[in-house]
Amino acid sequence: MNAMAHAGRLDRETAEALAAARPLDAFAVLGPHESKAGRVIRVFLPGARTVEVIGRDDGRSWGELMPGAVAGLFEGIGTRSGAYRLRIQWPEAIQDVEDPYAFGPVLGDLDLHLFSEGRHFELAEALGANVISMDGVDGVRFAVWAPNAERVAVIGDFNSWDRRRHPMRLRPSAGIWEIFIPRVGAGVRYKFDIVGPGGARLPDKADPMARQAELAPATASIVASSAVHNWSDEAWMAARAARQSARAPISIYEVHAGSWMKQAAGAGGPERPMWDFLADRLIPYLKEMGFTHVELLPVTEHPFGGSWGYQPLGLFAPAARYGSPESFARFVDAAHRAGIGVLLDWVPAHFPTDSHGLARFDGTALYEHLDPREGYHHDWNTYIYNFGRREVQGFLIASALHWLEHFHIDGLRVDAVASMLYRDYSRPADAWIPNVHGGRENLEAIGFLRHLNAVVAERCPGAIMIAEESTAWPGVSAPLPNGLGFSFKWNMGWMHDTLQYVEHEPVHRAYHHDQMTFGLVYAFSERFVLPISHDEVVHGKGSLLGKMPGDRWQRFANLRAYLGFMWAHPGKKLLFMGSEIAQEREWDHDGEVDWHLIDNGSHAGVQRLVRDLNHLYLSETSLHGSDADPAGFAWIVGDDRANSVFAFFRTSDSGPPLLVVCNMTPVPRQGYRIGVPSAGRWREVANTDSRFYGGSDLGNDGGVEALEQPSHGQSHSVLLTLPPLATVILRGEA
Repeated sequence: MNAMAHAGRLDRETAEALAAARPLDAFAVLGPHESKAGRVIRVFLPGARTVEVIGRDDGRSWGELMPGAVAGLFEGIGTRSGAYRLRIQWPEAIQDVEDPYAFGPVLGDLDLHLFSEGRHFELAEALGANVISMDGVDGVRFAVWAPNAERVAVIGDFNSWDRRRHPMRLRPSAGIWEIFIPRVGAGVRYKFDIVGPGGARLPDKADPMARQAELAPATASIVASSAVHNWSDEAWMAARAARQSARAPISIYEVHAGSWMKQAAGAGGPERPMWDFLADRLIPYLKEMGFTHVELLPVTEHPFGGSWGYQPLGLFAPAARYGSPESFARFVDAAHRAGIGVLLDWVPAHFPTDSHGLARFDGTALYEHLDPREGYHHDWNTYIYNFGRREVQGFLIASALHWLEHFHIDGLRVDAVASMLYRDYSRPADAWIPNVHGGRENLEAIGFLRHLNAVVAERCPGAIMIAEESTAWPGVSAPLPNGLGFSFKWNMGWMHDTLQYVEHEPVHRAYHHDQMTFGLVYAFSERFVLPISHDEVVHGKGSLLGKMPGDRWQRFANLRAYLGFMWAHPGKKLLFMGSEIAQEREWDHDGEVDWHLIDNGSHAGVQRLVRDLNHLYLSETSLHGSDADPAGFAWIVGDDRANSVFAFFRTSDSGPPLLVVCNMTPVPRQGYRIGVPSAGRWREVANTDSRFYGGSDLGNDGGVEALEQPSHGQSHSVLLTLPPLATVILRGEA
């Protein structure tokens, strides 16, 4: 075997920079380069014994490269042109592979331009790690944004985690570093080695755009498969817009995937991915219980399980602790085939400070603000995204679209919106910076949210965006351009007021009557979801049942009455897992729902009630069709403080009227007169005191006839028996 001419030697200073992984333009010295003496081919492969150049077209040897100025450097001049491979003699193996430095730029100018403008909405297919074919060679394109870095290299299983092996090319117009590495495939682990300004080497960084990651506490990214899931949810997707409109019944079951139900230990075999287990167990349960949607606490990759996903670092990767991206796609597909929508909690407000993550990613405040008065949440010890930076906006919007488009997710519940809208959120007066007008509003975050919702509405028809916004910010669900453009908003005020009311002993409720009625003052100012979420049953707050006063019977009756009131109240519904079986203890994210409780009649009764309320809500247009229409609600009795009785009508233009009456004391009330608009029979369609739910079975024998006696401004009236601590619903059948 002939040696290639040993000319065009690399100078020692540059060679030593390669060997020490110091900043330099690797593509300017490695790979093929034309010179006066001929075509120079130079490679740096620490640990290699010999390197031979092989013609890719015919497999013939061009000769062996000669050792250079430092160990691992091989170089030589050849007389042939065309594509080539390297035959590398390692101490224990021979490897045939193409030279990464023989390939040109891997991202197009349009990719770079769109990224810089914050409008590259297929960003996960450009940055990160993507399995592609380049010039007929299979491999992985790595690309990462690090504009202030002096050097970036990709390290991983394919190069023994040697930071010297694969320094990347800088595309200065966008600050993106890139490289194509041949013969690498899906499943390999990788990170980025970054030298920041001034030559400071940073902790190895996980890929912000990774679509798969190692199981925590390991922190490497994984090259995801390029295979596309074969979706079978066409019918669901075609009907989705109608099923998620403001006039549709939407009843959401909120789930933490890791603690809904534990898998039984197998007979020595590997545990199934959690998503496959949940597809088999959770989806049929949702269907039986009458829920229309499941909302998952964040499933984006997060390093600390105790954050429940609310401190994510991998906004494009399903959390490895629950299974692969493909298993997650199977779960969503199965839910859609069963007629169940899938919503995700999504966190664009902040991110944790873990050194392997986004924090000071290229040695500077890149994704976050530098000034802690703008860029640090003291409540959560997290960094705040810099929403004024176009690249950061584009990164976040691309993440949202990745879940909605790639995984067919039906909507995102955007976490902590209030913290985004206000610059002084949870800050003392001297710890925040006003906006350019001197105000407290975060103008950049407002612009981001409007941009996000506009892009989602355009690209993902039928998908919904739900804001967790805890203040009275106007127009959260109002249309763009004046509103924020969300589809729905969590009604946090209703939740706090009504839960505080039911926590009072019934004898004291007369003094807190307005807590149950005040929500109707603003109930139609937004399109609301009524949330009884995980936040209300954790951190010492006790379970939903645990909030109820009185003896055991009264606690269950209180809970049933409250659930009846909630399902009859205007607004879509959300209930956290375990509340539907009246779990005794608060949620434990390391445990599971206390399913053994449904062997007890009281707990099974609450579960049966939630199921029946859901099915009633689905079937009665008056309970869901006018959730956002004030014409569909009317108080009949809103001022009976002495008896703690509430009565109201729910109506629609396509269904019979419903009369809802709540008695929030343990005192049965006979002959309680309530006005109704017409003659005829009013059939009792729900009674939370039914014996089927564990109640005393006091009621109205299936219904009552309206009397020609006016009351409450109505032409007729009914005389009702109001069970103790109960909600009854009657349908007009005139």
